[in-house]
Amino acid sequence: MEEAISRILTELEEIRHFFDNPTNPNPQYLSESTLLDLQTLLRRATNSNDSEPLDSFFEDLSSKSLSPNHLVLPISSTMDLGPTHLSLLASNVYLSLLLSPNSPVFTLFTPMSFLSLLRSIRRYLKPRPRGTSETGEGSHNVVANRKRKGGSGGRGRGRGSRNNAKSLGVDEGESEESEFDVGKLFSVLEKLESVMGLIHLDRFPDSLKSLVQTVVEIPVMAVEVCGNSVSYNRITDLCSRVLSEVLRPEHGEQADTAAEVLKSLTPLILRFKSPERTFGLGFVMHRMMGVAKSSDGVKKAVVNLPRYLVQKAPEKTELRALAVESIMEIVKVMEFNDQIGFVEYVLKMTQGKASLRLLGVDLILMLMMLLKDPLGVELDGEVKSEWGLRCMEALIQRCSDTSGGIRARALSNLAQLVGFLAGDDRSRDVLKEVMGFGNVAEERRVEADINGLLRKRCMDEKAAVRKATFLLITKLTALLGGAFDEVVLKTIGMACSDPLVSIRKAAISALSEAFRKFSDESVTTEWLHSVPRLITDNESSIQEECENLFLELVLDRISGAALTGFFQNGSVLSDSSLKAKSSEREMEFLFPEGVLALLRGICNGEVTPWVKKICASLGKKKRLKHKIVLALQNIIKTSESLWLRQSMPIEKWTAPPGAWFLLSEVSAYLSKAVDWEFLHHHWQLFDKHGVRGEVKIPLAQGDAHAEEEGIESNSVAWAGDRVFLLQTISNVSTELPPEPAADLAHNLLKRIEEFNMHSTEVNAHVKALRTLCKQKASNPEEADSLVMRWVDQLLSKAYHILEKYVLEVSEAKQDGCFFTPPSRKGKKAARLLSKAVTAVYTIGSLVIVCPSADVSAITPLLHTIITSGNSDPKLNKLPGPSVSLKQTAPPLYIQAWLTMGKICLVDGKLAKNYIPLFVQELEKSDCAALRNNLVVMMADFCVRYTALVDCYIAKITKCLCDPCELVRRQTFILLSRLLQRDYVKWRGVLFLRFLLSLVDESEKIRQLADYLFGSILKVKAPLLAYNSFVEAIFILNDCHAHNGHTDSQGSRVESRIFSIRGSDENSRSKRMHIYVSLLKQMAPEHLLATFAKLCAEILAAASDGMLDTEDITGQSVLQDAFQILACKEIRIPTNRGSSSDSAEIDEEGGDSGGGSAAAARGRAITQAVRKGLIQNTIPIFIELKRLLESKNSPLTGSLMECLRILLKDYKNEIDDILVADKQLQRELIYDMQKYDSAKTKSTVTEAVAKMQKSSSNKSPDVSKLASGKHAHNFTNKSKGNSKLASAMADAAAAATARSVLREVNRGASTPPLSSLSVPKLKSCNGASTSQCDRPLNVLKSLSKRHSFDSDEEN
Repeated sequence: MEEAISRILTELEEIRHFFDNPTNPNPQYLSESTLLDLQTLLRRATNSNDSEPLDSFFEDLSSKSLSPNHLVLPISSTMDLGPTHLSLLASNVYLSLLLSPNSPVFTLFTPMSFLSLLRSIRRYLKPRPRGTSETGEGSHNVVANRKRKGGSGGRGRGRGSRNNAKSLGVDEGESEESEFDVGKLFSVLEKLESVMGLIHLDRFPDSLKSLVQTVVEIPVMAVEVCGNSVSYNRITDLCSRVLSEVLRPEHGEQADTAAEVLKSLTPLILRFKSPERTFGLGFVMHRMMGVAKSSDGVKKAVVNLPRYLVQKAPEKTELRALAVESIMEIVKVMEFNDQIGFVEYVLKMTQGKASLRLLGVDLILMLMMLLKDPLGVELDGEVKSEWGLRCMEALIQRCSDTSGGIRARALSNLAQLVGFLAGDDRSRDVLKEVMGFGNVAEERRVEADINGLLRKRCMDEKAAVRKATFLLITKLTALLGGAFDEVVLKTIGMACSDPLVSIRKAAISALSEAFRKFSDESVTTEWLHSVPRLITDNESSIQEECENLFLELVLDRISGAALTGFFQNGSVLSDSSLKAKSSEREMEFLFPEGVLALLRGICNGEVTPWVKKICASLGKKKRLKHKIVLALQNIIKTSESLWLRQSMPIEKWTAPPGAWFLLSEVSAYLSKAVDWEFLHHHWQLFDKHGVRGEVKIPLAQGDAHAEEEGIESNSVAWAGDRVFLLQTISNVSTELPPEPAADLAHNLLKRIEEFNMHSTEVNAHVKALRTLCKQKASNPEEADSLVMRWVDQLLSKAYHILEKYVLEVSEAKQDGCFFTPPSRKGKKAARLLSKAVTAVYTIGSLVIVCPSADVSAITPLLHTIITSGNSDPKLNKLPGPSVSLKQTAPPLYIQAWLTMGKICLVDGKLAKNYIPLFVQELEKSDCAALRNNLVVMMADFCVRYTALVDCYIAKITKCLCDPCELVRRQTFILLSRLLQRDYVKWRGVLFLRFLLSLVDESEKIRQLADYLFGSILKVKAPLLAYNSFVEAIFILNDCHAHNGHTDSQGSRVESRIFSIRGSDENSRSKRMHIYVSLLKQMAPEHLLATFAKLCAEILAAASDGMLDTEDITGQSVLQDAFQILACKEIRIPTNRGSSSDSAEIDEEGGDSGGGSAAAARGRAITQAVRKGLIQNTIPIFIELKRLLESKNSPLTGSLMECLRILLKDYKNEIDDILVADKQLQRELIYDMQKYDSAKTKSTVTEAVAKMQKSSSNKSPDVSKLASGKHAHNFTNKSKGNSKLASAMADAAAAATARSVLREVNRGASTPPLSSLSVPKLKSCNGASTSQCDRPLNVLKSLSKRHSFDSDEEN
């Protein structure tokens, strides 16, 4: 050891002069051999507990006139400047020196050396690039200096040679020395922990702070260099022990130290999930919480940590969620009182700024879910825990926040909370009271009209809010108890057709959950009218969801309930108490859960098309189960048995509505499951007891005697059931035995030949007969031959019946007794009419079934009927009845047109001649039913003969304004389908005429129009709204006062039909609704372009004289343009993007770097375009304002309102114009102040008048009191009120002008009105009397007159 001590002392002597001179620019560090000698000396002294060698070393150090400082400074220099492995070795030596026996700790410890130690640890953990030599610059300096001094023996020269070789790049061992050795770091950290027990850092706050920061950084830096999780865990454990030592009171005030530690740990706690985050949370939750039990200062710091994390929480969604998670991990281990204190803090956060409110909403959810018993249900007696109720109240309040993102988050969190709390019965009861569902106690402060909240949020403008609301409704279903608000239900149903896929899915989920839990008829009806129609949705996932829900909620429910009810049939019917009840109630009892109501809803006319598509899709995928067929048969059998048990006549029995319809749809794919005996029995029943003989025709019932409503409805129900039964028979025809099939075919033909069926049955009979023939024929040729044979037979008989009726009409006309109901001839004619109508309808059905059938003889007869009584002289020359069948036999007239349309569908040559006739009848017919049929026929013609019908589309669109709602809706739907399939193009007046459907009187048509424009056209024709916007303004106002807009699109009569003329409030609101709907479909760039087009084609045209502002329609166009330019839909928010769905659903988070860059470029381009646009717009406004003022136009007020909004919304862009043009700035300020003054004065005067009126009403005897002094006071009061109004108006106008154009002069205030170049009123008082050009007495007389508002101000 003596040799080692001698070597150490020799090197210290060699370099002592470098450290004696503080200004030396070349600091030195110790060699590795010296450090190793020191380490060996210190290790031996520490391990053997023998301080003699160390004491000898310090004595030799003193004998050489070397103080301990001469040892510490080289070690510190080595820690600072040496290579990383030497630096860490020097750190180890320094810590060992402090821990050595009898070590002069207070002498050896210095803040600078301690900082060097910490720096050395950080340097060692930094990742080092491969191939880089870590030899410090001081290495060469040491060698050079030693050589200059000549050395001090071979030992010095040897060390110098070694250092020199190392500095020259001889680094064979360098790679091994510079590699990261975690064991060396363990040794340093263990000794650092021990040293913390010897030194007190309360006198060195900077050293304490640096120590905390370094120890906290070690786990972060060690992640990259530690490949072993065991080693990393050891490092984090050592760091935790060091930080625990720091928290001891010897190192300063514990509260301050703990605060510094937590402040340094905060970045780790708020990181993504990582090992260092785990270290930070673990230290706080385990180490610091343990210390906090015995230290109030540490406890105070830990309690305040969640509040500090709240302030430091990032705004991005993922990081914010992790921050909430970290905060809750800490709050969970706090004491209950401290937890309640944090809850109070969170409740205050919900009233703060937006970022805190958003974070508070997330924290409330976690607090309620993670803390014990939030609602106090486990407490005895009354609920004493109020913090949970207050949290619920705050969360419900945030559901109506001004920020859309916060509203969405609050609703989403409330949904999660409801789902969490509803799992416990006691919590559910309290939750019902909180949500306002139960009998809320009077003392309960938490009250919420949840239905009112849901109504508002379901119609929120933000998609994310609507989606979250539907999620909340889904969770609230169990709490609502089926008591759904009708408005909420309808709103959810409408949302099932929302343009956004995510909203549609959320609405479907909410409505289906309500339908799953409750069988209320209103819920069932809304579900059936909203969800099944989505089978035609563009999104395949929604189609699949629609099929799955229909299978689960409709077919499976019917199957299960029907099978259960049928097996209970025997026991139920034997109960004598049920015999007194009606059959319907017994059926409801047998089949619970609203199954019969579900079947009734299925057969609704608006639902049946979608049910057919769903059943077809499920059948093709083989997802239909046999039990649905068995269940439907059981329902029908049970209904019949109940009816017979009550000894009711079977001819009055009808099956539950919807049962036969659903059976007819599913039997096409489950033919083997249908029982033929069941079908045969009911066919015989219907055939035997069906209404035979005369058939009631709805359109002809006015000419016949009315019968009982029950019998009539029973007749129609039986007819409908026979139709579905025949369809079912057709579906299972391949399974029928040969003989019954032949008998059935003969029976069907016989029934058709009688021509006495209802029209709904004719098609079913004809199709069933054709199916039987094709199924039982041995080959296709034989089948066609069989079909042709009976078709020709039926056509011949129908022709004779029709011909006979026409002859009867002619003869009756000559006798003059055709319509005399008391006579037998009149009754006979009514029967003939009924039979002729059925015959005509049958002809049409036969033509569709067999297009090759010969109808050459029938066509002239039909032509005679549809042209009877025509005023055209050419048509009157044709043979036929002179009487108009349109007047005498409307049913036959309508059916003749329908049949002629079917014939034209299969005969192109005939269609070419008759299509103009169809269009002519469509225009002039006064029968809504006929117009409806003609629209349907024209739609079919458009598909079959597109070129022939294309020129008549404009005339067909007139039906969009038909007086009958059914015709309008039918026309809208048919044209929409043609447009989607590209049979009709969006050109000409077609698009403009569709706009009126957006404001139709019918709510159903408005909903269809909103879906068409909002979902279909937005994707299929995104430029349509932009290209037609300006023209739509002129068309809707029926304006022809523009020189550039002529009447080339049609006559003025037609244009007036499709306009919403008028300046009344109703007309303006309708037009504005259309404009807003179009603006919502435009992309941001199209909004800017539309803004420019409005200014150029309307405002500039008006100022140039091209648009007549004297014309009433021209004024309406101009006023509409002002309103559009001022509306919020045409403005582009700075955060508006191209994808509304993604932007609204994730309003709170950030995006990727590429998306941010693209968004930034888009915003920059938008700002540049906005600036150029507004710079071109303001001069147009100024010129137009002067024109309108010169004409004293009432549109001046609208222009000023629009201008004021533009000045506010485009302030940044307008500032550049106004700064450059001071005169324009003064003019705008003056004009706006003048306008606002007049407007405010008028408002205040009206308010004062109301006050005077109310005061006069309170004193009815004012005539007696208002004498002398009272009358004088009242007059003074009136004058005072007038002056007050003027003063308030001037002050308000000045304030408005200043607020709009504030900061225009870069911080300078707006100059007072007196300094502007405006006309000034000359005063006639005092010294200025001589300057007045009017006599004083004249002015005094004028001052006595009543004040009035000038026309210019108005």
